[in-house]
Amino acid sequence: MSLNLRAASPADAAGLARIYDHYVTTSTVTFELTAPGPVVWAQKVEDLGSAGWPFLIAELEGRLIGFAYVGPWRPRPAYAHTVEDTIYLDPAVTGQGIGTRLLAEVLDHAQAAGAREVVAVIADAETAASLALHQRAGFTPAGRLERVGRKFDRWLGTTLLQKALATE
Repeated sequence: MSLNLRAASPADAAGLARIYDHYVTTSTVTFELTAPGPVVWAQKVEDLGSAGWPFLIAELEGRLIGFAYVGPWRPRPAYAHTVEDTIYLDPAVTGQGIGTRLLAEVLDHAQAAGAREVVAVIADAETAASLALHQRAGFTPAGRLERVGRKFDRWLGTTLLQKALATE
């Protein structure tokens, strides 16, 4: 397996949309109700890059099969060093260790960019793999929010996990 991890560019937008759209339309792992499409993804890549945060993609034999990025946890200046991570894989490649490598790499880049704390917000349903991935990466439980989202006629909660990237 020739896995390549690299910085995302706006040219990757169609591949990002392809992966994410699957989860928007078929699952509750995202609370997004409408798939944002390539234009939105291209802008997200630009915005996060301009802000200095990493947005990485995973390619297997030249095909975009996953992505991970961090972005601001909250907009207030006091939160400037706390980020939230996001990671999605093409469903055909889950369970192969790709998510582990991609998450580790984006966290390394986030730390180098000045992040001190990372928060993961994981939706209730269909989340065993995401919880396990984050726990293997050293995230610990930080709290629960009950019934904060509604999708597919179901009320859903989230589990918050947190990881320190700096020790001081």
